[in-house]
Amino acid sequence: MSRPDHMDVAAYALGVLDEQDTERFEEHLAACWACAAELETMVPVVGLLSDIDGETMMALEQTATDPALLDRTLGAVRADRRRTRFRQLLATAAAVVVFGGLTGYGFVSVAGDEAPGVLADPTATAAVNDPPTSVPTAPPSGPGVGGTEEEGDQVDATDPTTGVQTTMFLVKRDYGTRINFSLRKLPGPRTCRLVVVRKNADTEVISTWSVPEGGYGTNTRPQGLELSASTAAPTKDIKQIQVQSVDANGVASPLVTVPM
Repeated sequence: MSRPDHMDVAAYALGVLDEQDTERFEEHLAACWACAAELETMVPVVGLLSDIDGETMMALEQTATDPALLDRTLGAVRADRRRTRFRQLLATAAAVVVFGGLTGYGFVSVAGDEAPGVLADPTATAAVNDPPTSVPTAPPSGPGVGGTEEEGDQVDATDPTTGVQTTMFLVKRDYGTRINFSLRKLPGPRTCRLVVVRKNADTEVISTWSVPEGGYGTNTRPQGLELSASTAAPTKDIKQIQVQSVDANGVASPLVTVPM
């Protein structure tokens, strides 16, 4: 180093030493507690001094031998910083005033002669379309897997013996017929099935389900049961549809029959 090692503390703190001088100073710093202590006291003002130009930096280095000069220099820097911040605050305040005036003018220009008041939120103008009549406005009320979500040929029936009631909708499909049906006055517990009887006397079981003890559409459980099933038989080939009860031995008995 061309200068005494003890005079490089400020230059080192600000990172202005070249690589060679930095290495030599760090070797000196490892063995000099005085420089280490001075470096520690300079840490808080490093940010304050970071934007000082080269000429001022050289002047600061020369103050190492004159503590009073260092104090005067730092005081001058702080005063300059305060003046700069004050000017920035004044500029910001002026901008706020100008912006506020322009905003107020814009509001008056838009509002015209109308009296000031609270503006209500805009009301949505999009209309809500009613759901198609062929689709229920609510999910099926019963625990069925299908329900009557599609319209078709409606058939109602009540068995005079068992009292079981049903409403069925037969929907023609390319694959055959879709049957959406509901059941009421159906007691439980029991196992049931839906049987399609064709005009040629062939029969087909197209759905099975279990009924809990409270039944469906009863005084215990007023909610009816809604189900859906499909058959390969065309609607014109169906003679009748029958809801049957099946006992533990597999013997079936009719609960309600829907003639076609």
